[in-house]
Amino acid sequence: MIANESYKVYVPCDTTAASVGADRVAGRLIDEAQQRGISLQIVRNGSRGMFWLEPLVEVVTEQGRVAYGPVRPADVASLFEADFLRGGSHALQLGLTSEIPYLKNQERLTFARVGLIDPLSISDYEAYGGFVGLRKAIDMPPNGIVAAVKGSGLRGRGGAAFPTGIKWQTVLDTAADQKYIVCNADEGDSGTFADRMLMEGDPYCLIEGMIIAGLGVGATIGYIYLRSEYPRCWTILNEAIAYARAANFLGENILGSGRHFELEVRLGAGAYICGEETALLESLEGKRGEVRAKPPLPAVSGLFGKPTVVNNVITLASVPIILSCGPEFYHDYGLGRSRGTLTLQLAGNIKYPGLIEKAFGMTLKELLYDYGGGSASGRPIRAVQAGGPLGAYVPAKDFDMPIDYEAFMERGAMVGHGGIVAFDDSVDMLKMARFAMEFCVEESCGKCTPCRIGSVRGVEVIDKIAAGKERSEKVEGFGGLWGTMKDGFLCAMGGMTPFPVVSALKHFPEDFGLGPNE
Repeated sequence: MIANESYKVYVPCDTTAASVGADRVAGRLIDEAQQRGISLQIVRNGSRGMFWLEPLVEVVTEQGRVAYGPVRPADVASLFEADFLRGGSHALQLGLTSEIPYLKNQERLTFARVGLIDPLSISDYEAYGGFVGLRKAIDMPPNGIVAAVKGSGLRGRGGAAFPTGIKWQTVLDTAADQKYIVCNADEGDSGTFADRMLMEGDPYCLIEGMIIAGLGVGATIGYIYLRSEYPRCWTILNEAIAYARAANFLGENILGSGRHFELEVRLGAGAYICGEETALLESLEGKRGEVRAKPPLPAVSGLFGKPTVVNNVITLASVPIILSCGPEFYHDYGLGRSRGTLTLQLAGNIKYPGLIEKAFGMTLKELLYDYGGGSASGRPIRAVQAGGPLGAYVPAKDFDMPIDYEAFMERGAMVGHGGIVAFDDSVDMLKMARFAMEFCVEESCGKCTPCRIGSVRGVEVIDKIAAGKERSEKVEGFGGLWGTMKDGFLCAMGGMTPFPVVSALKHFPEDFGLGPNE
């Protein structure tokens, strides 16, 4: 090893990697290099999404970036002894990062830069295609920007999967002296972390998407509503916004275009209900986070009563590549009405947890076994919950269905934000059903009676079923409760709370002490 030769090593700054020691590994690498008189540049990148390999250390070599993982502080000295800075052989060596099958077999569009770049480097961002979409959008009329998003087939990457272009068109067509872009970064569904990974690993992608949205609908102010449990995102986003403003991508006269857009990050206070767009807007206005009655829709009367685009992180971060490569490019991925790619997040009892970005159409079985490697326990996967804590439980017999909005809806499930939580055959589905109801008791904003009272009654019914009291009658009574909640809700939380219970009763009646026909 040549003493005056300089080396570059990537160590993730991502929250997941930090939780298993990435910060300590980075510090240990610096200390060891100094002791050995080696010039070492540490770049804190985003996570590649292979969580079982974190902390993942990547070294830039002549052949490409070579990965080692999972690296603990105690492994650092032996890595230097193995000449890892030149890709030397070591028990933790994984080969070229780009050749790891879990990563190589994905179609990364929205996450194309995550893990590759220094998240706060504008030059890195631009070197990998950043701000190309914005520069094109500046030269387009607002209707042209909205038409491109419509043509891409992009749908909201949250629960409703509403066509993004139609929402933008409504805001564009609504006359007002002020319009807003609001990013819902209150990522609270179980098993979801894609928003956080994007914000920590490629914040300019979100910023660029929001600026383009502003140009498209005539909005000049944007807010990122961030959950308080994401302190690293808070720091990274605010630094990125400051750098973007200094580089003239934000503020007055963006890139000399005469167009304006300002952006701020606001912290939520830990309420799950504020993931619902109207409760989020109430909170953003400084009020109690309660659901608003609709109509009017936020696209007509949203933040401070003005036309407002409310999209989540992944939706807005999908916009730059649509403007950069064209709507047809994005539309070519996926199938049916589900176009583009989806960021799927594997969690729960799974061998290889992490993030996978794939075009719509892959089956649940392929996701769980080809990527997830089956359960961490080695037992059969009995069910998964998709779409967050209010999503239905999908049994193993349905793992052949493609991951597609309509296919899931046909079987009483939902894709939602792409979180997939796996359970092996030791799971008690009655307990899981009870948890879903109890979750609503705790997180309901309390504004509408079906949600506030219905969730409490639901827990009571499940407890009576568990105690063996008039099981069949209680199940029949739950059907009436479900109808009331489904038809009388103000927002999706009340309407969807019974979904996990109904799916558990349907697919796993034995866990409730019921026969298959009860």
